[in-house]
Amino acid sequence: MNNISFLGRCLILLILVLSISFGIHASLRTSYALSPFGDMLAWSYLTNLVLAFGIVVFIHSLRHKMKTQLGFLFIAGSFLKFLLFFLFFYPSFKKDEMIRQSEFLSFFVPYFLALIIETYFTAVLLKNLEKENPG
Repeated sequence: MNNISFLGRCLILLILVLSISFGIHASLRTSYALSPFGDMLAWSYLTNLVLAFGIVVFIHSLRHKMKTQLGFLFIAGSFLKFLLFFLFFYPSFKKDEMIRQSEFLSFFVPYFLALIIETYFTAVLLKNLEKENPG
C-alpha cells in the first residue's frame, strides 16, 4: 500500500469503511421494518464521505503554507459539516417536530466514522510534517 499516495489511501479507507457501514446500516434498518434507504441514508453517507475527503485534501494542500493553523482548519471543517447538517438534513428530520432515533443515526453514524478516519489522516499528516521539520 506504500505505492498509493497519502490522499489515495485516505479515499480508499473512507470508501471501504463507509460502504461496509452503509450496507450494515441499510440491512439493520430493514430488520427493524424501516425503509433501507429512508431518512436520507445514502445522501448522509455520500455527504460525509465527500466532506471528510475534501477536508483532508484541503488540509493536505495547505500543510506547508499554514502549518501552524492546520488544527483550526480541521475544526473549521467540522463546523462546516455541522452547518451543512443544520441546513440540509435537520429541516427534513424535524418535519414531524421530533428527530427519531433512526434519523439521528442515519446522519451521525457516517459522520463519526468519517470523523475518525479524517482525524487519523490529519494526525498522520501532522506527524509527517514534524518529521520533515523537527524542532
